[in-house]
Amino acid sequence: MKQLIPLAATVLSLAACNGAPPATTTNSMTSAGATEPGADNIAAPETDASTGMVNATPTVAPAASPTTAAASVDAKKWAGRWIGVEGTYLNVTPTGANTASLEMQYDLDNKGTYPATVTAEGLRFTRGGEEMLLRPSDGDATGLKWLAGKKDCLTVKSGEGYCRA
Repeated sequence: MKQLIPLAATVLSLAACNGAPPATTTNSMTSAGATEPGADNIAAPETDASTGMVNATPTVAPAASPTTAAASVDAKKWAGRWIGVEGTYLNVTPTGANTASLEMQYDLDNKGTYPATVTAEGLRFTRGGEEMLLRPSDGDATGLKWLAGKKDCLTVKSGEGYCRA
């Protein structure tokens, strides 16, 4: 919602300059785990008042910022223990409004605890110098046959995922 106000003000000020009516846009969050904006996140074509021509190039509303991410990703909802395969696990502990702690045994030989930040896509954290994203998924998306068919899961990357027991 905070993003709509500056966007609407910009559209209104541009429309006031050229006499054209303001274009209408809607902004919705992408569904959890999605990489494409939602169809209602694309602005309607604008008409140039001076030529009467339609500008058919759609514009996409900006992505959600970490301050608005809490609406789509709730670390409290993800709190608790998640089970992987072959002894792997994930414990999610909310630590603040937009932060969490991730304790994980992510393969047979490695485990650790990592601070995470809530974003619109999921929980971002850094492990081994690499920025990673823990996102909602199903068991099939984990790429692990032992988790296939499960519905409530979190995936870091193909071959690393955790599901509710």
